[in-house]
Amino acid sequence: MSDTLNVQLREQTGSLRMKRLRQSGNVPAVLYGHKEGNVLLSVATKDLNRVINDGSFVVELAGAATSSALIKEVQWDAFGINVVHVDFTRVDANEKVEVTLPVVLKGDAIGTRRGGEINFHQHELTLSCPALRVPDKIELRIADLELDQTISAADVPLPEGVELAEAGTTPIVSCAPKAEDDGEEEGDTPAENAGE
Repeated sequence: MSDTLNVQLREQTGSLRMKRLRQSGNVPAVLYGHKEGNVLLSVATKDLNRVINDGSFVVELAGAATSSALIKEVQWDAFGINVVHVDFTRVDANEKVEVTLPVVLKGDAIGTRRGGEINFHQHELTLSCPALRVPDKIELRIADLELDQTISAADVPLPEGVELAEAGTTPIVSCAPKAEDDGEEEGDTPAENAGE
């Protein structure tokens, strides 16, 4: 079930008015798509943060706009802490959308007990699926990952109705032999000591 976000109409534009809006505990937003006009909205910062922390991609808008919407883009401040703007695009239940989801590794690879170490090459996957079936994340179980094995994007098990929307050959995670220790202490390289 999608999270619900209550939204209000906003008429204000301009950086000073947007700053005041944020100071009042709201985030400016825009809703667009489906050949309908753009609607300028605002949403309570605490409600938006809750939805983002839940990992939701599709929300039900209520209040000044009523629509199923995909969180298309979130803009953060320079420190990556506070949301300063959000874009919503209208979707319907059967419409296919493309989303980029985090990959979460589960388990301990058997290859690590045989002298290997895990290399997590790509932390996200781009997928295509019906708008109302977007998963929060993709869990990848790696317990059977052997030494010198790689799991590629095409090997990642996906929920029903979810399809890969990027190259299947992209390596996601591998188990490789640990790098040989050259015996030098960190920060004690010949180049650093050459002038001593």
